[in-house]
Amino acid sequence: MIRFSIFGIPVEIQPFFWISLIILGGATTADTAAAIFEIVLFVLAGFISILVHELGHALTARAFGAYSAITLQAFGGYAAYSGGLLNRWQSFLVTAAGPGIQILLGGAVFFLMRALPELSDHGDYFLHILVLISFFWAILNLLPVVPLDGGQMLSAVLGPARIKITLWTSIIVAIVTGVLMFTQTGSIIFPIFLGMFAWQAFQGLKQQR
Repeated sequence: MIRFSIFGIPVEIQPFFWISLIILGGATTADTAAAIFEIVLFVLAGFISILVHELGHALTARAFGAYSAITLQAFGGYAAYSGGLLNRWQSFLVTAAGPGIQILLGGAVFFLMRALPELSDHGDYFLHILVLISFFWAILNLLPVVPLDGGQMLSAVLGPARIKITLWTSIIVAIVTGVLMFTQTGSIIFPIFLGMFAWQAFQGLKQQR
């Protein structure tokens, strides 16, 4: 377990955070020193991008008077906040700040790559992966699927009175996106998570009834 603070925000990194990034980085197929080093660069890029995402949540929550703390865990992380009661608009902004700042990070690195002179292969790979992870992670989180950021933003907009709309939207989008991701990429990791989110939303609907 690693613990530190950044901008006054406590951060805890659980061991499975690193393990999940190593798996996503291609640990199962790495059979050369260069491939292993690229996994290290992938893990570093993932750590930076996901930490920036969670800092967006945490710093915005703190700006509204809440105490914030970040936990990085397997396949992602979350920013918890307490000590302040946020209204729906503030909750929307706190949630949107995560993918928003991550998209800004990806865009800034993309334009930096165009301005820099030619880099080494590893330097070019690191910046490309940082851009890719930042955009992919932000877009994935903007899906209107609870508990992803997009689902929480939709919930904040619609409010508790329209929770059934939020849950039905989560189910439909999660299933459709999961099927598309599997058929287009063959990956099962994120479709499994989306399937789990769809099931959780379905259970939420049953409780509403």
